[in-house]
Amino acid sequence: MSFLRPFLRKLLWCLACATALTATAASGREVVIGVFVYQGERAATEDWSPVLDHLSASLPAHRFRLEQYDVAGLRSAIAERRVDLVITNPGYYVAMEAEFGISRIATLVSPLAISTRQALGSAIIVKTERQDLRDLADLSGKRIAAVAPEAFGGYLVAAREMRRQGIDPESDTREIRFVGLPMTNVIDAVLSGEVDAGIVRACFAEQLAQQGLLRIEALRILSQRREEGLPCALSTPLYPDWPIAVTRHTDPVLAKTVARALLSMPEEKGGLSWSVPADYQPVHDLYRELRIGPYAYLRDITPGGLLRRFWPWLLGALALLGAWVIHVVRVEHLVQRRTAELRDSLRAREAAETRMRESQEQMEHLSRLSILGEISGSLAHEINQPLTTIGNYARTVLRRQGSGNLSPEAVTEACTEIVNEAERAGGIVQRIRHFVRKRETARAPVDITAIAAEARRLISGLMAQAPEIAIENRSAGPCQALADSSQIQQVLLNLIKNAIDAGRDLPAARQGILILIETVDNRLLIHVVDRGVGLGAEQRGHLFEPFFTTKQEGLGLGLPICKTIVEAHGGRLRAEPNADGPGMRFTVSLPCHEHSA
Repeated sequence: MSFLRPFLRKLLWCLACATALTATAASGREVVIGVFVYQGERAATEDWSPVLDHLSASLPAHRFRLEQYDVAGLRSAIAERRVDLVITNPGYYVAMEAEFGISRIATLVSPLAISTRQALGSAIIVKTERQDLRDLADLSGKRIAAVAPEAFGGYLVAAREMRRQGIDPESDTREIRFVGLPMTNVIDAVLSGEVDAGIVRACFAEQLAQQGLLRIEALRILSQRREEGLPCALSTPLYPDWPIAVTRHTDPVLAKTVARALLSMPEEKGGLSWSVPADYQPVHDLYRELRIGPYAYLRDITPGGLLRRFWPWLLGALALLGAWVIHVVRVEHLVQRRTAELRDSLRAREAAETRMRESQEQMEHLSRLSILGEISGSLAHEINQPLTTIGNYARTVLRRQGSGNLSPEAVTEACTEIVNEAERAGGIVQRIRHFVRKRETARAPVDITAIAAEARRLISGLMAQAPEIAIENRSAGPCQALADSSQIQQVLLNLIKNAIDAGRDLPAARQGILILIETVDNRLLIHVVDRGVGLGAEQRGHLFEPFFTTKQEGLGLGLPICKTIVEAHGGRLRAEPNADGPGMRFTVSLPCHEHSA
């Protein structure tokens, strides 16, 4: 039997090698990249081939393939799970983010762009000899050529700028003629005199001139503006560059691997490179202002639309409101006539309420990249409930009116419920609008307790079953941090969300969160304490590294971004286990601001 042992050892070694080769082959599946085509398949292949080559070289275990699609084809490919990665312009990304839940992992750094946040714009062109056209206001009553109603640089960016200048493209112009791709169709329509003006992507005409395909002297740009660092003129502000996104079914491990490879792509590869995901809030603002894409529902809930649909019930509500106002005025008059002290007390209370309102209106909000999809889903889900109730009561009144069983009591009950649900829907819309409002970065002495309270309110308002969040202020002395309140709020929201995730599957007694504020050695400390599952020593050692995460669906970018924000404020962010029990304690340390004499 001893002579069989060497043979058995060799057989087991061969089986192990075969198993390892099989596992390696299984992991190296084909990865399909869906690309939006705006100038033809050949141009798309040439534009993105450096990216494909870099990914293939960086990740040899995977086979990357490029597929070109128009808008309809790209939507179908995402819906049918035929693509793993998506490269498209920022406008289509925002629409597909809301529709399919795709999530960006990097933003393109174009050679001609100023930055990832300032890359894409529109130019409104006219023939040079058209001296009657000088600025956007002159387009009233004129014919305009554009690519398509949903084209980002080819229509939407310019349409928003025209609305800002007092020109509604849909009603104030004589005609908007959509000529389709390629974009040279727009230039041909302008030069032939078929239209008075045309909308093209910024720098497009200059690129054609460099290729010898256009005499740039024949065209002129309306409301011309120059951006420092941009080699061409344009008519609009600039928006973020193209993102690359993963779909909902994309493996998170593959997503992180691709993100690492893209962020390490050198610029000399075709002049393209990639950066961390940019803030696409300006694109959301554009879609919301134009009331299209994920914000198309706003066209149906305008005051005029509600008035046309529900004017009888609104009239009844106004009558009730008028009666209530008269009653309040009468009671107020009696109270003021009976006692001067109560009148003074009432004025003091009204002044306090006014100060509170003004304080609430001044609170800063910051767009959160990681939860924009949750905001859209929360809005669609929550606002559908009051609208459904309003519709049910309206149909009941109509049905009872048709059958002759409509009584004044039924009308009163229906109108009361409709008013309540309309106010509820308005409250939902107002809360979401305040949540996504974007403001410029500005540092000033801030009240950390107030920022923590606002973060708690936002979490409680957007989560169906938010745990209890306690705030305890132990700070002594007039210590205030000099900071951007929106950025510090973003850090707290991220830490609170991580704390909620840490205790999500635990008993209710361990789901509570404590925000502790104190001052130590002329520094302001903000502790976010949870009683969750905690982290091991090895996990804590990699906690602030990009792409490291303990969550199955996470990308590992939240804590590194928080650390960058805190360090930019001259502070520190650290994590440690709780000394008195399970869970973690995340501490933000900021220097106290000294007031100038």
